Amino acid sequence: MARAATVFELHTSRENEFVDLTPRLRSLVEKSGVTDGTVVVFCPHTTAGLTIQENTDPELKRDILGALESMVPKDRPYRHVEGNAPAHVKAMLLGTSCTLVLDGGRLLLGRWQAVYFVELDGPRDRMVQVKIFPS
Repeated sequence: MARAATVFELHTSRENEFVDLTPRLRSLVEKSGVTDGTVVVFCPHTTAGLTIQENTDPELKRDILGALESMVPKDRPYRHVEGNAPAHVKAMLLGTSCTLVLDGGRLLLGRWQAVYFVELDGPRDRMVQVKIFPS
């Protein structure tokens, strides 16, 4: 039986930023006692997203944010009255959830992978929802 979703808060400090969620997710898995199953991570925001990406070279995160900016520039004539339409489009490209495999009490991530919350309209107070499903 699946346990209740865990919700945790985070505060971002920049307009665009990667926040590594992997240590928090590993801690939640350990505390849950579940050894095999799936972990679903969900971002309930429309101007932020989630991604699984390389965790070794910080320049890659800058490259990704730069590529998103090139694809979705701020100076386009957007109609959204709040002024953050580019963040909404970028969040749509990233997506709002990640599903991870849990095996033997470990998240099955690749050698260089981490799970990131990607802020696109900060700084803000945000939340992330996590649900662990035993198999």
